[in-house]
Amino acid sequence: MSLTVPPELIDQAAKGKVDEQAFVDCVRDSLPYAWSVVTRLVDELHATDAKATYNEIAPPDEKGYGQLFRMLASTSIRGAMERHFGVQLAFQNCCKVAVFQPDATEEYAAFITLEAQILNQKPELVDC
Repeated sequence: MSLTVPPELIDQAAKGKVDEQAFVDCVRDSLPYAWSVVTRLVDELHATDAKATYNEIAPPDEKGYGQLFRMLASTSIRGAMERHFGVQLAFQNCCKVAVFQPDATEEYAAFITLEAQILNQKPELVDC
């Protein structure tokens, strides 16, 4: 299971309306490593005039890898995080997570190209 969902959220989902802040709190509590990576990047982004910031630090263990994959591969989780932080998220692999200002369309477009993905590949990341 990717999230540890409290009974209240399950009840809300069954009724057709989940409180987004409660969902964000669930993500924070369920995926603490991934949350820490994204919040660190958001803090770095807001501390500068940069359009984007990137993480290139490998997770410390398999649990960390899994949390990043769960957060960023889930459209609903990633969307909730983007709305919560007011940024756009992207990733090329578990070690290359990026946070973009909402108006960083050129930087985002460059990050998600096939060329950028290929150039990010490194032999030591084959099994990451």
